[in-house]
Amino acid sequence: MIPPIPTTFPTESKMPTVSHAAYYETSGPADQVLRFGPIDLPAPPPGEVLIELRAIGINPADVKRRASVPPPAGRRLVPGDDGAGVIVAVGEGVPAARIGQRVWIYNGRVDRDFGTTASHTLQPAERAVPLPDGVSFEAGACLGVPAITAHYALFVDGDIEGQTVLIHGGAGGVGTTAVQLAVWAGARVIATVSGPEKAAVAAACGAHHVLNYRTEDVVARVREITGGQGVDRAVDVAFGVNLETNLDVLKDNGIIATYSSDAQPEPKIPFWRLLRKNIRVHYLIVYTLTRPTLRVAVRDITSALGAGALKPVITRTMPLAELVQAHELVGRFAGIGNVVLLPEQRP
Repeated sequence: MIPPIPTTFPTESKMPTVSHAAYYETSGPADQVLRFGPIDLPAPPPGEVLIELRAIGINPADVKRRASVPPPAGRRLVPGDDGAGVIVAVGEGVPAARIGQRVWIYNGRVDRDFGTTASHTLQPAERAVPLPDGVSFEAGACLGVPAITAHYALFVDGDIEGQTVLIHGGAGGVGTTAVQLAVWAGARVIATVSGPEKAAVAAACGAHHVLNYRTEDVVARVREITGGQGVDRAVDVAFGVNLETNLDVLKDNGIIATYSSDAQPEPKIPFWRLLRKNIRVHYLIVYTLTRPTLRVAVRDITSALGAGALKPVITRTMPLAELVQAHELVGRFAGIGNVVLLPEQRP
């Protein structure tokens, strides 16, 4: 049971010295290991900023790590890679003009134990990206893992204008973002989903064709839609399950970009089929992407946001006090959009 959460946080202009954070000290079920309490905040070190969080993104990776990867002995781990808020203090080398800036955060747990599931977080200045005017904090909290994953999956090989892209799981957090970014880039999008509600979400994001893989023959429908030509690229949330389908619908020299394979964590690779069609396979995880790659992703994501071409899909907004329920919800993988936590209700 999570201890009671404070209903208000400090609002004075001086730098806060405590963050009210969710954390765990061992791995296991959410309702058994997650705790809530104050954690001391040091002054921002050189090159870093202190952010007062207004919204927090929850990703499947947060849930998987909490369930199975314990922190080192004697250390508390504050989960969370994504969030959005306001910079309230800066370290040496960071312009003071950034204080008061609205920002979104990516890779908030990389190289540190203190992530974004808190009232405040310290982050490298480059990971605090200016949030365009008119974009909500809740939307900003959905950008890190989902948007950077979607961007890399689409653009790692360059421009996709005029291409046909197959996006598996087109209603999920990554999927809805990939659909919107692909449309923004001038691609034709075919999305797969598992039901009518998800189909409506993918269509609303701009997918030109939406296929229900439970009731339709995806291979036959893709061939019909493309006039037998096939697709240039597949963005895949279930690599092992979808591999045969992808091989059947990809053109020669096609591309698979995959970021998950939960149902088949060690899929059998059909080497000769991949070879004969010259298929490239990109495996990706945002935490080890290079800095130049991340900079390009941040630039494009922010540009699409500012243009109104990217509007993250938020399935559920919950108070941080319901962190256990949020982890359980994401762990069940409802498969639609993003779950966002609010550390404090604000007028």
